[in-house]
Amino acid sequence: MTTPLPISLFPFRLLISAICFSICDANSNLLCIQSERQALLKFKNHLIDPSNRLSSWVEGGDCCKWIGVVCHNSTGHIHQLHLAPLSEPGGKINPSLLELKHLSSLDLSSNNFSSIHIPKFFGLLESLTYLDLSRAQFRGEIPHNLGNLSKLQYLDLGRNDLKSKSLQWVSGLSSLQYLDLSYANLSKANDWVQCQFYKSLLVLDLFWNRLTSVPKSIFCLHGLLSIVLSGNSLEGPIPDYFGNTSFLEVLDLSRNHLNSSIPNSLYSLNRLQFLSLSSNQLQGTISSAIGNLSSVTHLDLYNNTIEGGISEILQSLSRCCSDSLESLDMTNNQLSGHLTNQLGQFKNLSYLSLAQNKISGPIPSSMGKLSSLKFLSVSENQLNGSLFELVCNSSNGEWMEVLYIDRNLISGEIPDCWNYWRYLGLLNLESNNLIGKIPPSLGYRDLLVLNLRNNNMFGELPATFRNSTSLMMLDLSENHFNGSIPAWIGDKLSMLQVLSLRSNNFGGHIPQATIATLCIDRQLSDQVLKIMLVKWTEAT
Repeated sequence: MTTPLPISLFPFRLLISAICFSICDANSNLLCIQSERQALLKFKNHLIDPSNRLSSWVEGGDCCKWIGVVCHNSTGHIHQLHLAPLSEPGGKINPSLLELKHLSSLDLSSNNFSSIHIPKFFGLLESLTYLDLSRAQFRGEIPHNLGNLSKLQYLDLGRNDLKSKSLQWVSGLSSLQYLDLSYANLSKANDWVQCQFYKSLLVLDLFWNRLTSVPKSIFCLHGLLSIVLSGNSLEGPIPDYFGNTSFLEVLDLSRNHLNSSIPNSLYSLNRLQFLSLSSNQLQGTISSAIGNLSSVTHLDLYNNTIEGGISEILQSLSRCCSDSLESLDMTNNQLSGHLTNQLGQFKNLSYLSLAQNKISGPIPSSMGKLSSLKFLSVSENQLNGSLFELVCNSSNGEWMEVLYIDRNLISGEIPDCWNYWRYLGLLNLESNNLIGKIPPSLGYRDLLVLNLRNNNMFGELPATFRNSTSLMMLDLSENHFNGSIPAWIGDKLSMLQVLSLRSNNFGGHIPQATIATLCIDRQLSDQVLKIMLVKWTEAT
């Protein structure tokens, strides 16, 4: 799952805000300095600019009015360059930038410098406080002389193809607050102990750095607000040292090989808002001390082997964050027990996934009281009972976008009260014990996906489905539906890409249609469902 980080990092936000403010308010009545204009023209001449974005950069022009250029209000000196993106530029970065003695902010992010390394002369831009080279396709070794930028507060080198055999250069960044080295290969950097992170650092992103252990030097950063170590090869237990970073608001250890239980030291981080431990090998039960996470809004424990009763976990969480919790993902663990009415206490919960566990019993009526819920997946459990309370007596139906209750033991008919589920896009009730006909009210919804495969349903397709013009996938296979396949499937459902009606009792003629896939096997259908779910997640 993809989730925005709910972090209140005021210092670097203020830094970015100041930059945005300068872009809006600077350059009003200034004429740029001749030597600095010439420096920019040399810089431009060594770039390939296929979109001609720098067309305003011409000889004799006022460079303070050029796109991406910000001059100081009183002196006229260029102090900010924002060139993200230039639409696939190439070429070289000319050292004429060194003529910009007052340059404090340089942004070349989201460009394509795929044939060059980060220029070493960047380490001579001594006035820089902000440097963003992220997603710019730089390659090779990170130049060590970046460590000369003692005024630098914000450094983003993330999402490039970089590497570093030594991190000693970081020790020179005495003013640094934000450091993103994501995707850099740091597997050969064995001098973490000598690397002295300064206590000014607030945000540290070491995503996908090929690390095998957590650098102990970061545990001296008691003021750290955010640390991302996901996508590495961290092994063994979660270090207790994290308990020393008491101001931490974001901790992401997902996609590693950590194999302990969750240590109590993590539960002491009462400022923590975002905690992701997903896709590890964590085991054992969750301590009731999780109730100490009084600020948590996003909790992601997806894809581990955590055991215990779901009702006990929810009871502990209700003590700390019934009002704050917005996202809870415990998919693919070994949780058991019943869902109870305490679930209804989480009034701000918008994302809940408890799929692929061993949870049994009926869906509690309190689940319908989660008025903020947009995503609910309880797939592949042992839930039983009917859907009536959830569908017909629910206050969350108005906002629900994704509802997955497939591969359970749900029985009875699908209730005919979907009128208020106006934003529902993905509905998956596959592989239950449902009977009866498809309710007509489902046809009035703007569904993208409807999957009723492998139930015991019967009857004809309701005529209201001709109104489901947004439908992209309809899987009714392995039921007892009968009658003829209506002509409006090929006529009205112009968005339909996947239609599976196999293993039913349909008769008559197949109507003309331009459907991409008329009959699909189970494996392909599952793949389509996963793709649709990923697209929904990325769009939210």
